[in-house]
Amino acid sequence: MNKKKENSHTIEKKEGWLFFMWGIIIGLISGALMSVQGVFNAEVTKQSSIWLSAAFVQITAFVVCVLAWFITGKEGAVSSLFHVQPKYMLLGGAIGAFITYTVIQAMNQCGPARAVMFIVTAQLIVAYLIELMGVFGVDKQPFEWRKIIGLVVMIAGIITFKWK
Repeated sequence: MNKKKENSHTIEKKEGWLFFMWGIIIGLISGALMSVQGVFNAEVTKQSSIWLSAAFVQITAFVVCVLAWFITGKEGAVSSLFHVQPKYMLLGGAIGAFITYTVIQAMNQCGPARAVMFIVTAQLIVAYLIELMGVFGVDKQPFEWRKIIGLVVMIAGIITFKWK
C-alpha cells in the first residue's frame, strides 16, 4: 500500500515537472513570436500608419481566433462572455491594441533587441507587483529579495547590452 502511494506521488512529481517544462517551451515560443511580430508590425507601420497597422493586427488576430474556436469544437458559448466577472477583465482586447501600438513604437525608436529588453523588464516588474499585491484575482505572494536581485541583474544586463 505504501509502495502504491509512493509511486503515485512520483508520477505526480514527473507530470508536474513535464507540465512546467512545457510551460517554459511555450513561454520561449511566445517570446520569439512577440519579437518577430514586433518587427513585422513596425515594418507594416512604416509602409502604412501606426493605427492602421495596429487595427490590421487586431483584425487578423480576431479572424485567427474565431477560426481556431470553430476548428477546436467551439468550447464555451459566446454568451459566457457576458457573465465574466469582474467586467474590467474584458478589457484584454483593448489593452492588446495599445500593446500593439507601444511595441511598434518601441521597435521603431529603439530597435528590436533594445525594445524587447525594455518590454520584458517592464512585464516582469509589473507581474511581480501584481503578485505582491494580489490584484486582479491573482494569489498574493510574499516579498522575496532574490526576485528583486534578479530584477537588478536584469536591469544591469540591459545597461551592459546598451553600452557602446
